[in-house]
Amino acid sequence: MSGAAAGSIIEKVAPARSTSIIDVGGGESTLVDDLLARGYQNIAVLDVSPTAIEVTKRRLGQAAERVQWAIGDITKAELPHNSYDLWHDRAVFHFLGTMDERVAYVRQVAQAVRSGGHVLVSTFGPEGPAKCSGLEVVRYDAESLRSEFGVRFRLLESLKELHGTPFGTTQQFLYCLCRAE
Repeated sequence: MSGAAAGSIIEKVAPARSTSIIDVGGGESTLVDDLLARGYQNIAVLDVSPTAIEVTKRRLGQAAERVQWAIGDITKAELPHNSYDLWHDRAVFHFLGTMDERVAYVRQVAQAVRSGGHVLVSTFGPEGPAKCSGLEVVRYDAESLRSEFGVRFRLLESLKELHGTPFGTTQQFLYCLCRAE
């Protein structure tokens, strides 16, 4: 799903431009560009790679000053409690191979996303690759991904997409939109 497509889903569930959004693993993603272009004013991007953050800041130029940037491991980062209306993650969660990592991630989501807020997570689908960039990944269907998040998160919708890679192959992605209850 492109930044523009994710932006459309975000716009549907969070139309107010003051919506507080965090893009987890947003590094070099263009979602932040699309959200800024749509007028969103309260955007945070967190990534483990300082290089990816710097590349995006340079790409955005002065617009980068309108974004809150953070570098860190999402399972350990210090996030403000009850401060985000929307949590977006495209392809971080499927790299969390241990139960402890996934529990730590979900704890972060549960603490950081306000009640009534939304969580949009994308992982490799059941027919996606078992490895990415040489790393093992966990593949999910909609119910198994939702169940990782527990009963506090209600699945609103899911969709699968075939994503074309720069190497000419396709990878199945799963997108799940949940509401924090």
